[in-house]
Amino acid sequence: GCRKRKSVRGCVVGPDLATLSLVISKKGEAEIPGLTDDQRPRRLGPKRASNIRKLFNLEKKDDVRNFVVRRELNEKKKKAPKIQRLVTPAMLQRKRYFRSQTRQRMVLGKKLKEEYTKRLSEYHQEQKELRAAEVAKKKKEKKV
Repeated sequence: GCRKRKSVRGCVVGPDLATLSLVISKKGEAEIPGLTDDQRPRRLGPKRASNIRKLFNLEKKDDVRNFVVRRELNEKKKKAPKIQRLVTPAMLQRKRYFRSQTRQRMVLGKKLKEEYTKRLSEYHQEQKELRAAEVAKKKKEKKV
């Protein structure tokens, strides 16, 4: 069958629709009971380090791990998200290692290129000498 579109079409709403998806664009003077009259806290806090800093107005030097929003499961157990984009010594070490690897590869490539160009010029010189010898031999045969 054809899929039923559950959206408001202009100002006409069909009697066959069970639910509507609406967004409040402008709030009036009266509260809507069960919708705007109560303030419910957000269940989860931010996971990204920069967003945690933004939420608590932290400096760059402050430790973000102390400010993670924890969720209590029961008296003993609490849950906290794994912080993403957290700058740790291990991450900085990994970054240094990757950079040094890149640098080493560049140096090695440069060295190999120099060796190759040197060998290529030698090869061209040898070919030139062989060709010159061949031409001289042909000239000698032509004279005789």
